[in-house]
Amino acid sequence: MASLVYNKCITIYEETGLGSRQRIKLRKTQPKKPGEVKSAAEVIRELKEGNAPASNYREQSLKIHGLICAKCAREFDFNNRHLITVHHKDGNPRNNPPDGSNWENLCVYCHDDEHSRGLLADYLKGQGH
Repeated sequence: MASLVYNKCITIYEETGLGSRQRIKLRKTQPKKPGEVKSAAEVIRELKEGNAPASNYREQSLKIHGLICAKCAREFDFNNRHLITVHHKDGNPRNNPPDGSNWENLCVYCHDDEHSRGLLADYLKGQGH
């Protein structure tokens, strides 16, 4: 395994067998400012109290639409909320209106299904290779 550092990225070349190599790029994480670091207890307390910063669109969507999948209606709770994701209806992850009109909460299975439908349709039309 060889590695190169270029422009704050680490490129790793890994032998995959029979003389071929796989290239993996990893970004170095930027150091946090002293005021940005919170303890795990503080983050958990904010989440439980419901007063966590709403700058994260995922948290905003979960507050607006609730812990339920919009497709299969599976309900989630605090213990398994990591299994619910936010789907952007228009496909643009930068379009995050504060009213949540471009979001729908989907479980990981329905979200995967939603994105694979387009790939399957393209393949069946003969456009995918």
